[in-house]
Amino acid sequence: MTTADPAAPAEGFVDLHMHSTASDGSRAPGDVVREAKRIGLGAIALTDHDTLDGLAEAEAVGAELGVRIVRGVELSAVEGPVETHILGLHLTDTAELEAELVALREMRRTRAERIVAKLNDLGVRVEFASVLEQSAGGAIGRPHVARALIAEGWAVDFRDAFERYLGNGKPAYVSKDRLAVRDAIDLIHRTGGLAVLAHPAQGGTRERVEAFVRDGIDGIEVRHPSHSAEDMLRLSALVEHFSLVPSGGSDWHGAAEGPRILGMMRVPAAWLDRQDGRVRVRAA
Repeated sequence: MTTADPAAPAEGFVDLHMHSTASDGSRAPGDVVREAKRIGLGAIALTDHDTLDGLAEAEAVGAELGVRIVRGVELSAVEGPVETHILGLHLTDTAELEAELVALREMRRTRAERIVAKLNDLGVRVEFASVLEQSAGGAIGRPHVARALIAEGWAVDFRDAFERYLGNGKPAYVSKDRLAVRDAIDLIHRTGGLAVLAHPAQGGTRERVEAFVRDGIDGIEVRHPSHSAEDMLRLSALVEHFSLVPSGGSDWHGAAEGPRILGMMRVPAAWLDRQDGRVRVRAA
């Protein structure tokens, strides 16, 4: 996939998918906003996994620096046996969502405990306390287990940790409880937000998108680092065919030098305008 030079200024662009230390990112929410300001982004969506905990800090810094913060979340959902991520964007009334996310975060903790137990059974003596230390109070995920493995010398890097222990089908893999896709979409709608299919890549076929449309999906993440040029053309066409809204983002987790860099997908501000329009229609 080809993108513009990620070091170039990003004026006139937005980034609607990124993570902070509230989940599995490496930078605090305020620092994420400061980096967005530094590179010239006019708006960002903070979309941490299964938590809204970083939004207050991001909004405070955004108000100070003049960067618009779109309230977001990335939900792990399932369609049959397939794990599917749904972005909730433009969230407003979040009380019900907050309650659901508390339960999901508890499931994440339980899953991490089971992963650590499996690792211990394999002779990998990583402690759950080390995983908690890596999460720093954020929503716990496999990346935090991987960081603990690396820190304690059981893995060389993330790829090694996932390929040897944590990836799907690997010895320490534990599946997690997730929302059904339709339930995730309904939950986002009850917050006043838009539900966006995240990074479908080659799985973003017409038949699959049509099923999501029946479930009430509002948009598709067209621009994402995992998408080829062909993926983006196909997804753009499907957005227009089904009268959805386009979205896109870097899925940045805080790395300074990539491979994913904030603002790299050059998402036009006009896409955010289209989302704002759909929010108004839904609210009418």
